[in-house]
Amino acid sequence: MGMLCIGFGLLAAGLLGKLWLLCRGLDEIAEQLRERLAEDTNSPIFLSVRDAHARKLAAELNVQLKQLRGQRQRYQQGDAELKAAVTNLSHDLRTPLTAIWGYLDLLEREALSENAGRYLALIEGRMEAMTRLTEELFRYFLAADREELVLEPLDLRGCLEESLVSFYAAMSQRGIEPQVSLPEGPVIRRLDSAALSRIFGNIIGNALKYSGGDFAVVLDGAGTVVFSNAAPTLDPVSAARLFDRFYTVETGREATGLGLSIAKLLTQRMGGSIQAEYRDGRLWIEVRFPA
Repeated sequence: MGMLCIGFGLLAAGLLGKLWLLCRGLDEIAEQLRERLAEDTNSPIFLSVRDAHARKLAAELNVQLKQLRGQRQRYQQGDAELKAAVTNLSHDLRTPLTAIWGYLDLLEREALSENAGRYLALIEGRMEAMTRLTEELFRYFLAADREELVLEPLDLRGCLEESLVSFYAAMSQRGIEPQVSLPEGPVIRRLDSAALSRIFGNIIGNALKYSGGDFAVVLDGAGTVVFSNAAPTLDPVSAARLFDRFYTVETGREATGLGLSIAKLLTQRMGGSIQAEYRDGRLWIEVRFPA
């Protein structure tokens, strides 16, 4: 009987030891898998334990990780080629567009019939839309370039004030008196100056398109900026899509639909977050740059 108990004890100890090795191996796999997925590395998963089942799982995961790295590299290469192609195309379009604008200017100086004048106005309208789209495409893919941003200590309050001042004339023309609330002291964050100005400018410009006659902006010491305005032409569905590329609502048909997409892209690249919400007939856009 004693020998039987000892045998069962040894068997239980062996099973517990095997279970411990298996759990340890699974923990190592889980930790290394998180690291491999978070980093662009060729390192496979290594195990310190010799459990056969854990090693079999690690080997299979290494095969899948190798395939995933290959797919990621192909995607990154294709994405880079697409960005370069669109950027070059947008740049190349500027030359013929400039020439066309020159010929249209000459044509305006000629004596034209009423119909010819109307057609010329239609052509100029289409040309303006095409020029805006070309510029926005160039700026969008420039914003997507990971090598462009230079982060340095900036005062959010100062940058926001400069952006508001640059839109003061446009607001005055529309009879909008902005309501501005800023903290007493500076709010310092490590950001790219040009990118931050672009973000604020695109958001304020978007507000002018959809504003029902007012505009408010609040900055707090935590680095959160909230823009709001009455927007009777919007609804919760269209507000949720404002950051989608090329999306425009009916009142913004002359827009390219890239302004807020660029703002979102640049905000995220600098470690911030941006979101839009529509409630009580108002559009709220919140930009947050945590310390």
